[in-house]
Amino acid sequence: MANENQTPAKQENNDRAKVTYQVAGQDVTLSYKIVRDFLTKGNGNVSDQELTQFISICKYNQLNPFLNEAYLVKFGNSPASMIVSKEALMKRAESCEKYEGIQAGIIVQTKDGEIKEVEGCFRTDSEKLAGGWAKVYRSDRKYPIVARVNLDEYDKKQSTWNEKKSTMISKVAKVQALREAFPTQLGAMYTAEEQGAIEDVEFEEVKAKKANKKEISMSEPELPQQDRQPKQEAKALDPLKVSSMDEAKKILLNDFGMDVNALKDNAAINQAAASQGLEIIIEKANPGF
Repeated sequence: MANENQTPAKQENNDRAKVTYQVAGQDVTLSYKIVRDFLTKGNGNVSDQELTQFISICKYNQLNPFLNEAYLVKFGNSPASMIVSKEALMKRAESCEKYEGIQAGIIVQTKDGEIKEVEGCFRTDSEKLAGGWAKVYRSDRKYPIVARVNLDEYDKKQSTWNEKKSTMISKVAKVQALREAFPTQLGAMYTAEEQGAIEDVEFEEVKAKKANKKEISMSEPELPQQDRQPKQEAKALDPLKVSSMDEAKKILLNDFGMDVNALKDNAAINQAAASQGLEIIIEKANPGF
């Protein structure tokens, strides 16, 4: 009888923070256990707060982690990093009505010392790779949003960076330009190339067509009493409704004492707000009648 009484509580614990939302007409179901077991790389123990933030951002941005659009990386006691694929950012940008395309390439130094921007990723052996660039066009802006990045700041000299430096630095420039062009839609989402995430870590991938069936068995093995850790109560992100990102910065400064001078772009402001359990929502002013 004792075992029967424990089963419902155990199942309820497994289903904590279960969220179901739609992406492209398909249901996506996430919970603490699903994210921990299938969507986390690294050897660290992800906290409930980090899981809540990951699930909230995926739902808000309509990301499908089972298609490798997003995942968590956690090593040791370091904070978990949320990684989003470049393709996910591109899809969200293309869904924006005002998006009018992107140009991108690499920055090279010729043998004569001239710095020039090349469209695409091709360069000759005599040209030294120096960085990447990208321009994003919006129908409501007079000038394109431009990003230029230095190779030395991102080259980890390992894995794919050793084999495809031009491609990788071009990706960094593209996602930075996209995020600057569409801060509301793409803020607080960073790719592996930007975060410096280790690419070749152990990771169990869930194939899309097998993910999120209606019936999911999520039983957890019993841990020895000495290994059991008290679990933190999950907190959903509270909405912070403001008229602009500048207003959000003022609130973070005045109410939370944060150093807003370090928040150089909208993505950084969104991340700072999330660290305080807040989700920034820009409200458009109602036009007068």
